[in-house]
Amino acid sequence: MYYAYVIYAREVVYLKESYVEKKFIKKIKAEGGLALKFISPSMTGVPDRIVLMPGGKMYFVELKAPGKKPTPKQEKVHNMLRALGFEVKVIDSINISIEGGDAK
Repeated sequence: MYYAYVIYAREVVYLKESYVEKKFIKKIKAEGGLALKFISPSMTGVPDRIVLMPGGKMYFVELKAPGKKPTPKQEKVHNMLRALGFEVKVIDSINISIEGGDAK
C-alpha cells in the first residue's frame, strides 16, 4: 500500500487516507458543515463524502492519501456528477480548504 509522508522535525510521518479523512471531517464540522459518508450499493466509484455547508452549498468529496489520484472508475463517476452540475472535489492534503478553491 502506498503512503505519502510529511517530515516533522526530522521525523518522517506517513499519512494514510483515513488520517486525511479524519482531519477533513473535523475541519468541516468546525466550519459549521456536515461531511456525510456516501455509500451507494448499486454504483461503484462514488465519492467518499457529501459535504453540506452553511448557505446551502453542497460538494461531493473524494479523499485520497497525499499524492494519490482517483481511479479511472472514480474519475468516470466524478465526470458524470459534474455533467449533472454538481461540484466534485478531490482532496489529498490536510491543508486544503474545500471552499477556498484549492481543492481539485
